Amino acid sequence: MKQSLLFTKTRKESPKDEVAKNADLLIRAGYIHKELAGVYSLLPLGLRVMNNIANIIREEMNAVGGQELFLTVLQDKSPWEKTGRWSDAVVDNWFKTKLKNDTEVGLASTHEEPLTALMKNHIRSFRDLPVYTYQIQTKFRNEARAKSGIMRGREFLMKDLYSFSRDQKDHDAFYEKAKIAYMNVFRRVGLGNKTYITFASGGTFSKYSHEFQTITDAGEDIIYIHEGKKIAVNKEVMNDEVLADLGVKKEDLKEAKAVEVGNIFSLGYRFSEPLELTYLDELGKPQKVFMGCYGIGLGRLMGVVAETFSDVNGLVWPKEIAPFAVHLVELGGEKPEVRECAEKLYAEFNKKGISVLYDNRDLRAGEKFKDSDLIGIPLRVVVSEKMLAEQSVEVKDRKTGEVAKVPLDAIVSYVRAL
Repeated sequence: MKQSLLFTKTRKESPKDEVAKNADLLIRAGYIHKELAGVYSLLPLGLRVMNNIANIIREEMNAVGGQELFLTVLQDKSPWEKTGRWSDAVVDNWFKTKLKNDTEVGLASTHEEPLTALMKNHIRSFRDLPVYTYQIQTKFRNEARAKSGIMRGREFLMKDLYSFSRDQKDHDAFYEKAKIAYMNVFRRVGLGNKTYITFASGGTFSKYSHEFQTITDAGEDIIYIHEGKKIAVNKEVMNDEVLADLGVKKEDLKEAKAVEVGNIFSLGYRFSEPLELTYLDELGKPQKVFMGCYGIGLGRLMGVVAETFSDVNGLVWPKEIAPFAVHLVELGGEKPEVRECAEKLYAEFNKKGISVLYDNRDLRAGEKFKDSDLIGIPLRVVVSEKMLAEQSVEVKDRKTGEVAKVPLDAIVSYVRAL
Protein backbone atom coordinates (compact mmCIF):
# COMPACT_ATOMS: atom_id res chain seq x y z
CA MET A 1 0.00 0.00 0.00
CA LYS A 2 1.15 3.51 -0.79
CA GLN A 3 0.74 5.76 2.22
CA SER A 4 -0.31 8.68 0.03
CA LEU A 5 -3.45 6.68 -0.79
CA LEU A 6 -4.16 5.60 2.80
CA PHE A 7 -7.15 7.70 3.84
CA THR A 8 -6.46 7.42 7.57
CA LYS A 9 -4.29 10.00 9.30
CA THR A 10 -2.24 9.82 12.48
CA ARG A 11 -3.08 12.11 15.40
CA LYS A 12 -0.67 14.02 17.61
CA GLU A 13 -3.11 14.46 20.48
CA SER A 14 -4.80 11.73 22.50
CA PRO A 15 -8.60 11.48 22.21
CA LYS A 16 -10.17 13.31 25.14
CA ASP A 17 -12.72 10.62 25.99
CA GLU A 18 -10.28 7.67 25.99
CA VAL A 19 -8.32 6.59 29.06
CA ALA A 20 -7.19 3.10 27.98
CA LYS A 21 -3.65 3.02 26.63
CA ASN A 22 -4.49 0.47 23.92
CA ALA A 23 -7.33 2.51 22.44
CA ASP A 24 -5.37 5.75 22.74
CA LEU A 25 -2.47 4.32 20.72
CA LEU A 26 -4.65 2.54 18.17
CA ILE A 27 -6.78 5.64 17.55
CA ARG A 28 -3.79 7.98 17.24
CA ALA A 29 -2.01 5.59 14.89
CA GLY A 30 -5.10 5.23 12.68
CA TYR A 31 -5.99 1.60 13.39
CA ILE A 32 -9.46 2.02 14.92
CA HIS A 33 -12.26 4.57 15.23
CA LYS A 34 -14.43 4.90 18.32
CA GLU A 35 -18.13 4.92 17.46
CA LEU A 36 -19.34 4.97 21.06
CA ALA A 37 -18.32 3.51 24.42
CA GLY A 38 -17.35 -0.12 23.89
CA VAL A 39 -17.87 0.00 20.12
CA TYR A 40 -14.94 0.47 17.72
CA SER A 41 -14.63 0.31 13.95
CA LEU A 42 -11.57 -1.28 12.37
CA LEU A 43 -9.78 0.96 9.87
CA PRO A 44 -7.54 -0.51 7.10
CA LEU A 45 -4.43 -0.93 9.30
CA GLY A 46 -6.48 -2.31 12.18
CA LEU A 47 -8.28 -4.77 9.93
CA ARG A 48 -4.96 -6.08 8.62
CA VAL A 49 -3.78 -6.76 12.19
CA MET A 50 -7.10 -8.38 13.10
CA ASN A 51 -7.00 -10.58 10.01
CA ASN A 52 -3.46 -11.69 10.88
CA ILE A 53 -4.62 -12.64 14.39
CA ALA A 54 -7.61 -14.49 12.92
CA ASN A 55 -5.39 -16.43 10.51
CA ILE A 56 -3.11 -17.57 13.33
CA ILE A 57 -6.14 -18.75 15.30
CA ARG A 58 -7.55 -20.56 12.25
CA GLU A 59 -4.28 -22.38 11.67
CA GLU A 60 -4.07 -23.56 15.28
CA MET A 61 -7.76 -24.58 15.48
CA ASN A 62 -7.56 -26.43 12.15
CA ALA A 63 -4.44 -28.23 13.38
CA VAL A 64 -6.43 -29.88 16.21
CA GLY A 65 -9.31 -30.87 13.92
CA GLY A 66 -11.46 -27.75 14.06
CA GLN A 67 -14.00 -27.08 11.31
CA GLU A 68 -14.91 -23.46 10.69
CA LEU A 69 -18.50 -22.34 10.28
CA PHE A 70 -20.41 -19.08 10.73
CA LEU A 71 -23.59 -18.94 12.79
CA THR A 72 -26.23 -16.25 12.84
CA VAL A 73 -26.15 -13.35 15.27
CA LEU A 74 -29.96 -13.14 15.47
CA GLN A 75 -31.19 -15.74 17.93
CA ASP A 76 -34.46 -17.62 18.22
CA LYS A 77 -35.31 -17.66 21.92
CA SER A 78 -36.61 -21.26 21.94
CA PRO A 79 -33.32 -23.17 22.57
CA TRP A 80 -32.24 -20.54 25.09
CA GLU A 81 -35.49 -20.99 27.01
CA LYS A 82 -34.88 -24.75 27.17
CA THR A 83 -31.52 -24.17 28.90
CA GLY A 84 -32.90 -21.38 31.13
CA ARG A 85 -30.59 -18.72 29.70
CA TRP A 86 -33.08 -16.50 27.87
CA SER A 87 -34.13 -14.77 31.08
CA ASP A 88 -32.43 -11.45 31.82
CA ALA A 89 -32.36 -12.51 35.46
CA VAL A 90 -30.02 -15.36 34.50
CA VAL A 91 -28.01 -13.67 31.72
CA ASP A 92 -27.97 -9.94 32.39
CA ASN A 93 -26.11 -8.71 29.30
CA TRP A 94 -28.53 -9.63 26.51
CA PHE A 95 -29.23 -7.29 23.61
CA LYS A 96 -32.80 -8.09 22.57
CA THR A 97 -35.09 -6.67 19.91
CA LYS A 98 -38.28 -7.52 18.02
CA LEU A 99 -39.02 -8.32 14.40
CA LYS A 100 -41.80 -6.52 12.51
CA ASN A 101 -44.17 -9.37 13.41
CA ASP A 102 -43.44 -8.78 17.11
CA THR A 103 -41.28 -11.91 17.45
CA GLU A 104 -38.63 -11.40 20.13
CA VAL A 105 -35.05 -12.20 19.13
CA GLY A 106 -31.65 -11.75 20.72
CA LEU A 107 -28.16 -10.79 19.53
CA ALA A 108 -25.88 -13.68 20.46
CA SER A 109 -23.15 -13.23 23.04
CA THR A 110 -22.17 -16.91 22.69
CA HIS A 111 -23.49 -19.89 20.72
CA GLU A 112 -23.80 -23.03 22.84
CA GLU A 113 -27.58 -23.27 22.43
CA PRO A 114 -27.99 -22.72 18.68
CA LEU A 115 -25.04 -24.94 17.77
CA THR A 116 -26.20 -27.75 20.03
CA ALA A 117 -29.64 -27.56 18.42
CA LEU A 118 -28.04 -27.52 14.96
CA MET A 119 -25.97 -30.63 15.72
CA LYS A 120 -29.15 -32.67 16.24
CA ASN A 121 -29.34 -32.73 12.43
CA HIS A 122 -25.82 -34.14 12.07
CA ILE A 123 -24.97 -36.27 15.12
CA ARG A 124 -26.90 -39.54 15.30
CA SER A 125 -24.33 -42.30 15.82
CA PHE A 126 -21.06 -42.83 17.68
CA ARG A 127 -19.50 -42.80 14.21
CA ASP A 128 -20.42 -39.10 13.90
CA LEU A 129 -18.25 -38.16 16.87
CA PRO A 130 -16.11 -36.32 17.75
CA VAL A 131 -16.95 -32.96 16.15
CA TYR A 132 -15.00 -29.76 16.78
CA THR A 133 -16.60 -26.67 15.23
CA TYR A 134 -15.52 -23.06 15.57
CA GLN A 135 -16.29 -19.63 14.21
CA ILE A 136 -14.80 -16.15 14.23
CA GLN A 137 -17.78 -13.89 14.55
CA THR A 138 -19.12 -10.67 16.06
CA LYS A 139 -20.65 -10.99 19.52
CA PHE A 140 -22.82 -8.52 21.43
CA ARG A 141 -22.88 -8.04 25.19
CA ASN A 142 -24.84 -5.29 26.91
CA GLU A 143 -22.16 -4.46 29.46
CA ALA A 144 -23.14 -2.00 32.18
CA ARG A 145 -19.77 -0.27 31.77
CA ALA A 146 -17.57 -0.54 28.71
CA LYS A 147 -14.00 0.20 29.65
CA SER A 148 -10.40 -0.79 28.92
CA GLY A 149 -10.64 0.29 25.28
CA ILE A 150 -10.95 -2.61 22.86
CA MET A 151 -10.19 -5.11 25.64
CA ARG A 152 -13.80 -4.98 26.86
CA GLY A 153 -16.51 -4.02 24.41
CA ARG A 154 -20.22 -4.24 23.77
CA GLU A 155 -19.59 -5.40 20.20
CA PHE A 156 -16.49 -7.50 19.55
CA LEU A 157 -14.98 -10.26 17.46
CA MET A 158 -14.60 -13.66 19.13
CA LYS A 159 -13.37 -17.11 18.20
CA ASP A 160 -15.61 -19.68 19.88
CA LEU A 161 -15.01 -23.39 19.40
CA TYR A 162 -17.36 -26.11 20.67
CA SER A 163 -16.39 -29.75 21.07
CA PHE A 164 -18.83 -32.67 20.87
CA SER A 165 -17.45 -35.95 22.23
CA ARG A 166 -18.71 -39.44 23.07
CA ASP A 167 -17.71 -39.23 26.73
CA GLN A 168 -15.53 -37.39 29.20
CA LYS A 169 -12.46 -39.47 28.37
CA ASP A 170 -12.57 -38.42 24.72
CA HIS A 171 -13.38 -34.86 25.76
CA ASP A 172 -10.46 -34.67 28.17
CA ALA A 173 -8.04 -35.80 25.45
CA PHE A 174 -9.16 -32.97 23.17
CA TYR A 175 -9.23 -30.48 26.06
CA GLU A 176 -5.50 -31.03 26.61
CA LYS A 177 -4.83 -30.51 22.89
CA ALA A 178 -6.81 -27.26 23.07
CA LYS A 179 -4.56 -26.01 25.88
CA ILE A 180 -1.51 -26.52 23.69
CA ALA A 181 -3.20 -24.92 20.67
CA TYR A 182 -4.13 -21.87 22.74
CA MET A 183 -0.61 -21.42 24.02
CA ASN A 184 0.60 -21.69 20.42
CA VAL A 185 -1.72 -18.82 19.49
CA PHE A 186 -0.47 -16.60 22.32
CA ARG A 187 3.15 -17.47 21.54
CA ARG A 188 2.70 -16.56 17.88
CA VAL A 189 1.13 -13.17 18.64
CA GLY A 190 4.08 -12.40 20.91
CA LEU A 191 2.51 -13.02 24.33
CA GLY A 192 3.81 -16.52 25.02
CA ASN A 193 6.24 -15.65 27.81
CA LYS A 194 3.67 -13.42 29.55
CA THR A 195 0.67 -15.77 29.37
CA TYR A 196 -0.18 -18.49 31.91
CA ILE A 197 -2.71 -21.29 32.00
CA THR A 198 -4.74 -20.17 35.00
CA PHE A 199 -7.06 -22.25 37.15
CA ALA A 200 -10.42 -20.55 37.57
CA SER A 201 -13.96 -21.38 38.61
CA GLY A 202 -15.76 -23.97 36.55
CA GLY A 203 -19.09 -22.41 37.51
CA THR A 204 -21.99 -24.82 37.16
CA PHE A 205 -20.13 -26.83 34.53
CA SER A 206 -17.09 -28.36 36.25
CA LYS A 207 -14.79 -27.95 39.25
CA TYR A 208 -12.31 -25.83 37.30
CA SER A 209 -12.14 -23.99 34.03
CA HIS A 210 -8.89 -22.75 32.56
CA GLU A 211 -8.21 -19.14 31.69
CA PHE A 212 -5.25 -17.87 29.74
CA GLN A 213 -4.07 -14.79 31.59
CA THR A 214 -1.51 -12.32 30.24
CA ILE A 215 0.52 -10.24 32.69
CA THR A 216 -0.08 -6.51 32.17
CA ASP A 217 -0.49 -3.41 34.33
CA ALA A 218 -3.78 -2.83 32.51
CA GLY A 219 -5.15 -6.10 33.92
CA GLU A 220 -8.45 -6.31 35.77
CA ASP A 221 -7.69 -9.69 37.35
CA ILE A 222 -5.29 -10.75 40.09
CA ILE A 223 -3.56 -14.08 39.59
CA TYR A 224 -0.96 -16.04 41.56
CA ILE A 225 1.81 -17.50 39.39
CA HIS A 226 3.92 -20.59 39.95
CA GLU A 227 6.90 -20.00 37.67
CA GLY A 228 8.24 -23.53 38.04
CA LYS A 229 5.07 -25.13 36.71
CA LYS A 230 4.14 -22.21 34.39
CA ILE A 231 0.63 -22.16 35.82
CA ALA A 232 -1.40 -19.67 37.83
CA VAL A 233 -4.48 -19.46 40.04
CA ASN A 234 -7.14 -16.79 39.75
CA LYS A 235 -7.62 -14.89 43.01
CA GLU A 236 -11.35 -15.71 42.84
CA VAL A 237 -10.68 -19.40 43.53
CA MET A 238 -7.52 -19.12 45.61
CA ASN A 239 -7.83 -21.38 48.67
CA ASP A 240 -6.16 -24.32 50.39
CA GLU A 241 -8.18 -26.90 48.43
CA VAL A 242 -7.03 -25.48 45.09
CA LEU A 243 -3.41 -25.37 46.26
CA ALA A 244 -3.65 -29.00 47.34
CA ASP A 245 -5.21 -30.02 44.00
CA LEU A 246 -2.37 -28.35 42.12
CA GLY A 247 0.36 -29.53 44.47
CA VAL A 248 1.77 -26.05 45.09
CA LYS A 249 2.55 -23.98 48.17
CA LYS A 250 1.25 -20.47 48.69
CA GLU A 251 4.71 -19.12 49.46
CA ASP A 252 5.88 -20.26 46.01
CA LEU A 253 3.30 -18.11 44.22
CA LYS A 254 3.82 -14.59 42.89
CA GLU A 255 0.93 -12.11 42.67
CA ALA A 256 0.39 -10.20 39.40
CA LYS A 257 -2.20 -8.17 37.51
CA ALA A 258 -3.40 -9.84 34.33
CA VAL A 259 -5.95 -9.81 31.52
CA GLU A 260 -7.85 -12.90 30.45
CA VAL A 261 -7.14 -13.42 26.74
CA GLY A 262 -8.86 -16.80 26.40
CA ASN A 263 -10.73 -19.48 28.32
CA ILE A 264 -11.78 -23.11 27.97
CA PHE A 265 -14.60 -24.93 29.77
CA SER A 266 -15.80 -28.48 30.16
CA LEU A 267 -19.57 -28.23 29.65
CA GLY A 268 -20.45 -31.88 30.17
CA TYR A 269 -24.17 -32.40 29.53
CA ARG A 270 -25.22 -28.85 30.48
CA PHE A 271 -26.56 -28.15 26.98
CA SER A 272 -26.89 -31.56 25.34
CA GLU A 273 -29.33 -32.75 28.02
CA PRO A 274 -31.99 -29.98 27.85
CA LEU A 275 -31.66 -29.76 24.06
CA GLU A 276 -31.73 -33.56 23.71
CA LEU A 277 -28.54 -33.98 21.71
CA THR A 278 -27.83 -37.72 21.82
CA TYR A 279 -26.13 -40.43 19.78
CA LEU A 280 -26.52 -44.18 19.50
CA ASP A 281 -23.58 -46.15 20.87
CA GLU A 282 -22.23 -49.47 19.51
CA LEU A 283 -25.10 -51.33 21.22
CA GLY A 284 -27.71 -49.02 19.73
CA LYS A 285 -28.41 -47.32 23.05
CA PRO A 286 -28.90 -43.52 23.20
CA GLN A 287 -26.17 -41.59 25.00
CA LYS A 288 -25.81 -37.88 25.77
CA VAL A 289 -23.06 -35.96 23.96
CA PHE A 290 -20.30 -34.57 26.18
CA MET A 291 -19.45 -30.95 25.31
CA GLY A 292 -16.80 -28.29 25.84
CA CYS A 293 -16.32 -24.66 24.77
CA TYR A 294 -13.20 -22.63 24.00
CA GLY A 295 -13.09 -18.85 23.49
CA ILE A 296 -10.62 -16.16 22.43
CA GLY A 297 -11.56 -12.50 22.06
CA LEU A 298 -9.66 -11.18 19.03
CA GLY A 299 -10.17 -7.52 19.88
CA ARG A 300 -9.08 -8.12 23.45
CA LEU A 301 -5.99 -9.95 22.18
CA MET A 302 -5.16 -7.06 19.86
CA GLY A 303 -5.62 -4.61 22.73
CA VAL A 304 -3.36 -6.58 25.07
CA VAL A 305 -0.65 -6.72 22.39
CA ALA A 306 -0.95 -2.93 21.97
CA GLU A 307 -0.66 -2.45 25.74
CA THR A 308 2.30 -4.82 25.98
CA PHE A 309 4.29 -3.91 22.88
CA SER A 310 4.53 -0.13 22.82
CA ASP A 311 6.83 2.63 24.00
CA VAL A 312 6.75 6.41 24.36
CA ASN A 313 6.82 6.77 20.56
CA GLY A 314 4.01 4.40 19.68
CA LEU A 315 3.19 0.80 18.83
CA VAL A 316 5.76 -1.98 18.38
CA TRP A 317 3.98 -4.83 16.58
CA PRO A 318 5.27 -8.42 16.76
CA LYS A 319 6.18 -9.59 13.26
CA GLU A 320 3.45 -12.21 12.81
CA ILE A 321 0.56 -9.80 13.31
CA ALA A 322 1.98 -6.46 12.12
CA PRO A 323 -0.09 -4.80 9.38
CA PHE A 324 2.96 -4.82 7.11
CA ALA A 325 6.41 -6.39 7.34
CA VAL A 326 8.21 -3.28 6.08
CA HIS A 327 7.68 0.47 6.26
CA LEU A 328 9.48 1.83 3.20
CA VAL A 329 10.20 5.52 3.76
CA GLU A 330 11.26 7.75 0.90
CA LEU A 331 13.21 10.89 1.84
CA GLY A 332 13.74 13.53 -0.84
CA GLY A 333 11.28 12.11 -3.33
CA GLU A 334 11.56 15.27 -5.40
CA LYS A 335 14.90 13.86 -6.58
CA PRO A 336 14.14 11.57 -9.56
CA GLU A 337 16.79 9.02 -8.57
CA VAL A 338 15.36 8.72 -5.02
CA ARG A 339 11.79 8.28 -6.27
CA GLU A 340 12.91 5.77 -8.90
CA CYS A 341 14.82 3.70 -6.33
CA ALA A 342 11.98 3.72 -3.82
CA GLU A 343 9.44 2.72 -6.47
CA LYS A 344 11.72 -0.08 -7.64
CA LEU A 345 12.13 -1.40 -4.11
CA TYR A 346 8.38 -1.18 -3.51
CA ALA A 347 7.72 -3.30 -6.60
CA GLU A 348 10.47 -5.77 -5.67
CA PHE A 349 9.12 -6.28 -2.13
CA ASN A 350 5.64 -6.90 -3.49
CA LYS A 351 6.96 -9.31 -6.12
CA LYS A 352 8.72 -11.33 -3.41
CA GLY A 353 5.59 -11.48 -1.23
CA ILE A 354 6.88 -9.04 1.40
CA SER A 355 4.05 -6.79 2.57
CA VAL A 356 5.08 -3.14 2.55
CA LEU A 357 3.65 0.25 3.43
CA TYR A 358 5.40 2.78 1.18
CA ASP A 359 5.57 6.32 2.56
CA ASN A 360 5.76 8.36 -0.64
CA ARG A 361 4.14 11.44 0.91
CA ASP A 362 5.58 14.92 0.48
CA LEU A 363 6.49 15.47 4.14
CA ARG A 364 9.60 16.28 6.13
CA ALA A 365 11.79 13.45 7.44
CA GLY A 366 10.88 14.15 11.07
CA GLU A 367 7.14 13.86 10.35
CA LYS A 368 7.60 10.62 8.46
CA PHE A 369 9.74 9.09 11.20
CA LYS A 370 7.25 10.08 13.94
CA ASP A 371 4.42 8.48 11.99
CA SER A 372 6.53 5.40 11.38
CA ASP A 373 7.28 4.99 15.09
CA LEU A 374 3.63 5.52 16.02
CA ILE A 375 2.33 2.99 13.47
CA GLY A 376 4.89 0.47 14.71
CA ILE A 377 5.75 -1.68 11.68
CA PRO A 378 8.68 -4.00 12.60
CA LEU A 379 11.21 -2.85 9.98
CA ARG A 380 11.77 0.63 8.52
CA VAL A 381 13.72 0.84 5.26
CA VAL A 382 14.80 4.38 4.38
CA VAL A 383 15.73 5.46 0.86
CA SER A 384 17.54 8.81 0.73
CA GLU A 385 19.92 10.71 -1.54
CA LYS A 386 22.73 10.29 0.97
CA MET A 387 22.31 6.51 1.19
CA LEU A 388 21.93 6.17 -2.58
CA ALA A 389 25.36 7.73 -3.01
CA GLU A 390 26.67 4.65 -1.22
CA GLN A 391 24.26 2.31 -3.06
CA SER A 392 22.70 1.41 0.29
CA VAL A 393 19.55 1.86 2.37
CA GLU A 394 19.09 2.29 6.10
CA VAL A 395 17.16 -0.39 8.00
CA LYS A 396 15.87 0.22 11.51
CA ASP A 397 14.38 -2.44 13.80
CA ARG A 398 11.39 -0.89 15.55
CA LYS A 399 11.69 -3.20 18.56
CA THR A 400 15.40 -2.91 19.32
CA GLY A 401 16.15 0.45 17.71
CA GLU A 402 19.14 -1.07 15.96
CA VAL A 403 20.11 0.55 12.65
CA ALA A 404 21.93 -1.23 9.82
CA LYS A 405 23.28 -0.04 6.48
CA VAL A 406 22.40 -2.64 3.84
CA PRO A 407 23.55 -2.69 0.19
CA LEU A 408 20.74 -2.06 -2.26
CA ASP A 409 21.29 -5.32 -4.09
CA ALA A 410 20.98 -7.28 -0.80
CA ILE A 411 18.03 -5.54 0.86
CA VAL A 412 15.29 -7.93 -0.30
CA SER A 413 17.17 -11.03 0.84
CA TYR A 414 18.12 -9.22 4.09
CA VAL A 415 14.47 -8.49 4.88
CA ARG A 416 13.31 -11.97 3.89
CA ALA A 417 15.88 -13.49 6.25
CA LEU A 418 14.37 -11.50 9.11
